[in-house]
Amino acid sequence: MKIVRPYARLIDSPVDASPLAKIERCGRVSHRTEESQTQESWRGFLQRVVLQHGDWSIVEHVSASVDMVVDRGVTHELVRHRLFSYTQESTRFVRYFKEKDGDIIQPASFIYPQVDVECSLCLAGETPDLYADTDDGRAEHAGPKPCPYDPRWLSAISSAEDTYKRLLKNGWRPQEARSVLPNALASRIVTTGNLRVWRHLFIMRTTKETHPQFKQVTIPLLAEFQKAFPVLFDDIVPGARQIDNLRLPQ
Repeated sequence: MKIVRPYARLIDSPVDASPLAKIERCGRVSHRTEESQTQESWRGFLQRVVLQHGDWSIVEHVSASVDMVVDRGVTHELVRHRLFSYTQESTRFVRYFKEKDGDIIQPASFIYPQVDVECSLCLAGETPDLYADTDDGRAEHAGPKPCPYDPRWLSAISSAEDTYKRLLKNGWRPQEARSVLPNALASRIVTTGNLRVWRHLFIMRTTKETHPQFKQVTIPLLAEFQKAFPVLFDDIVPGARQIDNLRLPQ
């Protein structure tokens, strides 16, 4: 007879094993095979137990946090993945265009919606020559270094920005003035979830049908996960049809 005291102890520490070794260690508890774990055994364990036999539940023992900046439209889609935890830049409490000693220390940022169009000067904080609208709706080049962004979009963003500033000066609180800010407003959001829910997000949100602005961040992020967590994400192919990704083992 062996009698033991019950216990609960924290298994994460600065000197803990790698995340994938942690998954192996947790997974071996069910069959009491902890003595078989070595420094390199995690790869074969994950391939055999997770990929071949489909025991994805043990992958939930490891989580990852991602810090991203996307527009508000993408954050609305992101938070539909309800198993994640989120901390998002709040337009209620952030006062954009706050000034200190005559300088703007907290400007609002915006994201252009066409992912295949980019202005290096705008992104560098410089002011390029813009296009001028003609009466027939076409854009006419107004200088030697044209900005490729649509002038109508730039005008709309500038108008919203100016209105927001004026409302704040007239005593509106940020949570009231934010009503004029567009979906293009850049928003920082920290997202935390276990590796199983991250896998599901990549299966759903790197596909052919995914919103282009969402893929703009999820496809490079998938590549990072494939490097950081070998084996678990290697079978996900960016740009595949969603129905094909959903056929992957879950």
